[in-house]
Amino acid sequence: MAMAGDEAAAPLARAERFIWLTARVLEQRRFAFHFLGADADAVDTALGSYLNGDGGYGHALDPDLRGPLSQPLHSVHALRVLDSLGRCSGRRIEQLCRHLTGVSTADGALPVAVPSPRTYPAAPYHPVQDDPPGELEITGPVVGLLHRNRVWHAWLFRATDFCWDRVETLRRSHPYEVQGAVAFLDGSPDRPRAAAAADRLGRLVREQGLAVLDPGRRAEFPVGPGYAPGEHLFPHDFARRPESLARGWFTDEETARSLDFLAAEQQEDGGWPVRRRAWAPGSALERRPIATLEALLTLRAYGRPLTGVASRPAPVPPP
Repeated sequence: MAMAGDEAAAPLARAERFIWLTARVLEQRRFAFHFLGADADAVDTALGSYLNGDGGYGHALDPDLRGPLSQPLHSVHALRVLDSLGRCSGRRIEQLCRHLTGVSTADGALPVAVPSPRTYPAAPYHPVQDDPPGELEITGPVVGLLHRNRVWHAWLFRATDFCWDRVETLRRSHPYEVQGAVAFLDGSPDRPRAAAAADRLGRLVREQGLAVLDPGRRAEFPVGPGYAPGEHLFPHDFARRPESLARGWFTDEETARSLDFLAAEQQEDGGWPVRRRAWAPGSALERRPIATLEALLTLRAYGRPLTGVASRPAPVPPP
């Protein structure tokens, strides 16, 4: 069905075209679920193709780690998808927690990736080490999402202690680690403690210039060690929804500027850019639809207008 000019030019319509042209089946199904009224089962089925027999997820679910092996980074991605569907429970989650227990460090934390007898390609900023340390960047989102969904497992006790210790003792950090901390605090059942920790973390973010408070002056803000040129994070990257504890770190004006910048970042082809260093053509291609979905969901959460594509069921492929 053809769309009128104004409708076709709207952000959601342009993003839809980009998704159908470039995205993996998983991102196509996610877009259809979130914006076209499609059923969650199709997303669940698409995600299931990344599931391994050990209860973990692999097959480049997160485009930065290639190959079939289950990796903690993929678990973060899977849990975000399941949480968005309201399906972060049951036997599948029990099996995932059992898998995470086996790959965690002695203190219960998760590394980005665990070593294996066979090496598969990985982004240079996620090197696979023989004895990898636990990372708040990975452990925080996993623990936060499991708590948010009222999941209880023996491994969570150690992992939660690790997250509290790391969050409450941070003196210097980098933007992606702070994102992991926010994901943990937003899901923590101890709300007073989480609020206090978030308040301290917000002051650290501002003091160390970890968030670009004015996109028009982003060249003045430091880029983290190992980050690509221009690889900055903005207030909306920390507070993806207005109810996040990180929203309190930024003024209304700072948040509005950040969202204005995010909306303006939509490219001519309808997708949003990826600020991380491009290291492989396939990874870069797969990452953009994910970034596009995240941008759309953030803008919608803050009430920014996206309309312009009719709310209709996702197209059904021919038999």
